[in-house]
Amino acid sequence: MSGALPGLVEIVEVSPRDGLQNEKQLVGTDAKVALIETAIRAGLKRIEATSFVNPKRVPQMADAEEVMARVDRGAGISYSGLVLNRRGADRAIAAGCDEITYVAVASETMGVRNQGRGVDQILADLGDVAVATREAGRVLSVTIAVAFGCPFEGRVSGRAVSDIIARVLEHGPDEIGLADTIGVGVPSQVTDLFGRLAEAAPSLPRRAHFHNTRNTGFANVYAALQAGVSIFDASAGGLGGCPFAPRATGNIATEDLVYMLDGLGISSGVDLALVSALDPWLAETVGHPVPGALGKAGPFP
Repeated sequence: MSGALPGLVEIVEVSPRDGLQNEKQLVGTDAKVALIETAIRAGLKRIEATSFVNPKRVPQMADAEEVMARVDRGAGISYSGLVLNRRGADRAIAAGCDEITYVAVASETMGVRNQGRGVDQILADLGDVAVATREAGRVLSVTIAVAFGCPFEGRVSGRAVSDIIARVLEHGPDEIGLADTIGVGVPSQVTDLFGRLAEAAPSLPRRAHFHNTRNTGFANVYAALQAGVSIFDASAGGLGGCPFAPRATGNIATEDLVYMLDGLGISSGVDLALVSALDPWLAETVGHPVPGALGKAGPFP
């Protein structure tokens, strides 16, 4: 852990995908496109727009191709599509995604529940996804899910995560993320796991995906900043959760993250007022209050 904080942080806005995927009330394509457009106006340049998965398992993402056909293709915006296999990657590439985000897992049970395959098969399938992504000239980002803890197997060891990292690196990703999918991580784990990732791939961009399920999300952000991480996933309003992980509630809220970064003197390029203004609209769209704090408390001073 270096302790020195970065001067610039990149936020990946995941509300159109991770934020909405677990919502019971179906959100229409118009609303998803409006959410993406507002995020772009707020200054967010990387948008996780959708996922290319089985619509029977995740009905909220059934309009993936339509969303991608309608998003603003303005200069400087990079859209990612989350995929679980080669078929999903082919769909994402055909739909025009700039980035392909592949999900690896750190536990066998979660792999079977989330993707219908064990760890070995998921990592083998990454090879096919990597080839397709490179041939299409797109960016390959790999996220290791449940790296901090699995809802079925409990705490995941650092050694197990190191093993997954080494196997992911064999496929030449452009970026690796570690995800606290169910919001159980604490800062000491963040320091340990991102330290392992930095040791294994010192020049590779590192990405953090935290949930605030147990109110440790922002403490984990600070630990990650100290560990040299400068790419963070966040979801407007703090929406989010995994359909296949019990009690996996919201991501860290984009507006709360920007408030924290602003206070630390770290630039994100995101307009705090514009992104926090999304909260009441999101609450109406999904039919319930959103967990983000800034939309309720307001900025200070």
